[in-house]
Amino acid sequence: MNLLIIVFLIFLGIVLLLIEFTILPGITIAGIGGLLLFAYSIYLAFTSYGTLVGFISLGFVLIVSPVLVVKLFKGRSGKKMVLNTVLSGFTNEINEEKVKIGDIGITVGRLAPMGKIKVNDEVVEVKSTGTFIDPGEKVRIIHIEKSLITVEPLN
Repeated sequence: MNLLIIVFLIFLGIVLLLIEFTILPGITIAGIGGLLLFAYSIYLAFTSYGTLVGFISLGFVLIVSPVLVVKLFKGRSGKKMVLNTVLSGFTNEINEEKVKIGDIGITVGRLAPMGKIKVNDEVVEVKSTGTFIDPGEKVRIIHIEKSLITVEPLN
């Protein structure tokens, strides 16, 4: 009877760990409960049947359980649970032919300290030097670094 209980506890521990990895990610009661069930089943095996069965159950828990979890994620049903979408977005791409250092533009909205300006018929997102700039004010581009444009007010 105890052997059936030990096998059931190991099976229930595996189920709780699978629930932990798939449905409730993070350290939750399911993961802690699964580990406690593993520990108790190993303890029962050692106390009820001796060292041979205890080490067999320990080896099963340490080797077979991780293999089952890995096979779950490598299998067809595991691939459905894993996010594998590739993002192909882009950030504020700057047309270097139209927008250059020293160009003068007009703010479209308020720069507080970030906002948009219209320069050479292009609307781009910019950052001011730290001051708030009202809409309709003229600004000069003083620095361009990758996708970040820094402007200062003309006044």
